[in-house]
Amino acid sequence: MKQFITLLFIFIGTCAYSQSKKTEQVEIKTSIKCDDCKERIEKSLAFEKGVKDIKVNLETAIVSVTYNPEKTNPASLKKAISLTGYDADDIKAEEKAYHALPLCCQKGH
Repeated sequence: MKQFITLLFIFIGTCAYSQSKKTEQVEIKTSIKCDDCKERIEKSLAFEKGVKDIKVNLETAIVSVTYNPEKTNPASLKKAISLTGYDADDIKAEEKAYHALPLCCQKGH
């Protein structure tokens, strides 16, 4: 009986641990243009709580983010991109951050 209870606790602990390790992925259309933009986005998102992986496709300007949904959400990730100076889906770049970007990274150039 003691062994059964011990195994039960191990099983429950393992299930709880695996539940907390769930991740989700979101794809965000951005206004990035070059490798410098890519680096800025990666650096910015790397500091966001819960972000596990970041993949930036320069050809499509899509950022794929794998994250822990208990620590962050797509809206927060989009806001972080916006605060870096880039559009993120329907959220426009924060104006001050956008104007701080090099001219080559701004949309109109």
